[in-house]
Amino acid sequence: MFCPNCRANVPDGTSFCTNCGYNLAASAPVTPAAQMNNTPENANAINNTINNVSGAVGNAVNSVGSAVGNAFNSIGGGSVSNAFNSFTGGPDYNPNPFSNSTWDGSVVDTIINSIVASLIMSCTCSIATPWAICYMMKFIISHTVIDGRRLKFDGDGGALFGQWIKWLLLTVITCGIYSFWVTPRLYKWVASHIHFEN
Repeated sequence: MFCPNCRANVPDGTSFCTNCGYNLAASAPVTPAAQMNNTPENANAINNTINNVSGAVGNAVNSVGSAVGNAFNSIGGGSVSNAFNSFTGGPDYNPNPFSNSTWDGSVVDTIINSIVASLIMSCTCSIATPWAICYMMKFIISHTVIDGRRLKFDGDGGALFGQWIKWLLLTVITCGIYSFWVTPRLYKWVASHIHFEN
């Protein structure tokens, strides 16, 4: 190729003339392909293509979002709620069918009975613990109402005292290991003496 400034012969692809330093890149002739790509028609075609692709992508995203939303509503609003209603008995299911079950003891009575039970144990050096337990159980159970029916406790300290001595001896013999069984045994004994009042 030749430099357009000094007409010196320079190698092809050279950016600057080796003879005069002229910027050959700035004066490079525009190829027909470049002229064709720079036409307004081609620019409009490219813009239209970009817009069409963007629109197609947007529609696809909206379709996917709509499908996911419909699927979620179908599962969340339909199947799950239907399963819940079937399990619970319907939308009007009452989680507390025994609405008249209650405990009607007062704060003052609770404090007084707790003090009395503590005095029974402390004054007897815990020997009368079975009587203190029965005293508190009678107070608690007698104020309990289940499904409109009041409960009663008919256990007494004398009957529990025999069990208490047995549990104490077993705890001593097993070096305290049996103490883990004492509480369940006590709960079973108390439950066996709870009945409906009428």
